[in-house]
Amino acid sequence: MRVKLANVTHVYLPHTPQETKALDDIHLDVESGKIVGIIGKTGSGKSTLIQTMNRLITPTRGSVWLDELDISQKKVNLSLVRQQVGIIFQYPEYQLFEDTVYNDVAFGPRNLNLAENEVDLRVKEALQLMGLDVDQIGGNSPLALSGGQKRRVAIAGILAMRPRVLVLDEPTAALDPKGRTSLLELLINLRRDRQMTVVIVSHGMDELAQIADSLVVLNHGRVVLQGSPREVFGNRDQLVEMGLAVPQLTELMIRLKERGMKVAADILTLEEAVNEICRNGGKTGD
Repeated sequence: MRVKLANVTHVYLPHTPQETKALDDIHLDVESGKIVGIIGKTGSGKSTLIQTMNRLITPTRGSVWLDELDISQKKVNLSLVRQQVGIIFQYPEYQLFEDTVYNDVAFGPRNLNLAENEVDLRVKEALQLMGLDVDQIGGNSPLALSGGQKRRVAIAGILAMRPRVLVLDEPTAALDPKGRTSLLELLINLRRDRQMTVVIVSHGMDELAQIADSLVVLNHGRVVLQGSPREVFGNRDQLVEMGLAVPQLTELMIRLKERGMKVAADILTLEEAVNEICRNGGKTGD
């Protein structure tokens, strides 16, 4: 599913002394089946932006399209919209509330008034996608799980709705390295195997460099940069001015180049960095 924003502006508390423009004439086209990263410092408009994608927030001005449907229109079926676009907020494990893992994952499908056999199928499917066995943990309290397992269960609850677009706000926050790697692999698999469109808000530049097809940089509610990770991270000085950073390997290569080594600076992965350094044999400029 394609998500397109056209001329989207959102103002909080309009016509009051506290009026704040969170989004300012946003144009954004998220292609179907792509992974798009959204970056920006705190207060840049990221959370407001993603909430317009399933109309948790209705923009003050502009249109948001899911394929050919303008969800900004008043008569749109919001239940269907939110089934198609699932948003997973930061620390989703804090939203677990049912007595068992099974019932927590089943909550959304049951609210769709699906037959219980369909609910059961979706619960098992979603937990399996998250690498969890319903027979092992389905009857457990979600509060008894580890932190990583809780997050997987919370995400499974969204996946059980079978969204076509998955939006995640800082999905790897507070996870250990193994948990981060596992979750990133899951997102790649969802895009590859289910053609799911994935939007990720993150401060993890190294993670986005690994998995994102494109990046969008917000600053003061406006899109100031967008393109491939290589293109966006090529604007290191501009990003730093906005209080952002580039992936660690990119920063390393930039500094090596500044010290005279004849290496490319637009490096994103360890393999690229090793190959580039070996290719140049540590040569410096004249």
